Amino acid sequence: MLNAGPAMKVTVHLNQDTGSARGFLYDDILQFLQDHGIDGATALRAHAGFGAHQRLHSRDAGSVAGEHLSVLIYFVDEVAKVKAILPELLAMVTDGLVEAHPTEVLKSITTAEKVLS
Repeated sequence: MLNAGPAMKVTVHLNQDTGSARGFLYDDILQFLQDHGIDGATALRAHAGFGAHQRLHSRDAGSVAGEHLSVLIYFVDEVAKVKAILPELLAMVTDGLVEAHPTEVLKSITTAEKVLS
């Protein structure tokens, strides 16, 4: 469990259709984070957006443009833990943007009855 105190928040910006050797890159990144003991990560799919190429993509487009939407993966963990995995994470991201910000965890609680085996 993440303790209160200094931490680092990382956000990975990808296209949902960015592939990897085993499938989609966002799936591989989530598995990588889990395998490396990151306490939790969240992936969010965008409704609409555009990137460096300035082409607007929308879920309502009904075409390939709708399949090229952004996925954001974010996680917060101890600074040392994040810095230890960053080189490998950065190597995984073949198309996208990775940002990190110092943050402070004010409270982190996991109740036993909500933890699933």
